[in-house]
Amino acid sequence: MPFVVVDKQAARLYVFDASARLQADTAVLIGSAVGDLSVPGIGLKAIADVQPEERTTPAGRFNGEWGRTLTGEDVVWVDYEAAVSMHRVRSHQPKERRLQRLASETIEDNRISYGCINVPVDFFDTHLLPVFSTMAARVYVLPDHLTLEEVFGPLF
Repeated sequence: MPFVVVDKQAARLYVFDASARLQADTAVLIGSAVGDLSVPGIGLKAIADVQPEERTTPAGRFNGEWGRTLTGEDVVWVDYEAAVSMHRVRSHQPKERRLQRLASETIEDNRISYGCINVPVDFFDTHLLPVFSTMAARVYVLPDHLTLEEVFGPLF
């Protein structure tokens, strides 16, 4: 099955085909808080109630699935219970400078979301939507602090 790797430390997303060949990669925006776990019950909180230290993009192996938000936006659900998805970058609030942050050379600029993985619009439509709209695919999110073994289990 195809899969996606999100490298939080590099703020990059990589798309691989079912034969593990790299198809494309891009810069992404991720959770503003450094950390590898979601706060229990975070998916039930109103967005306004999510504290700055709770805005993590969780590390782990997920079954990514295409779906829709309550407002009808199509997204790839990474961790539905924690309300973490991959979606097109939203630039409605100019003060957040999300498009400029995506283009920045500084990784720290890419930490702004509430935990979701924000993907450039063209990349989402060209590389993610075709894969996830027809099948589930794995999403691997690499950790900030935990070891790979702590997140994914024994590697060998």
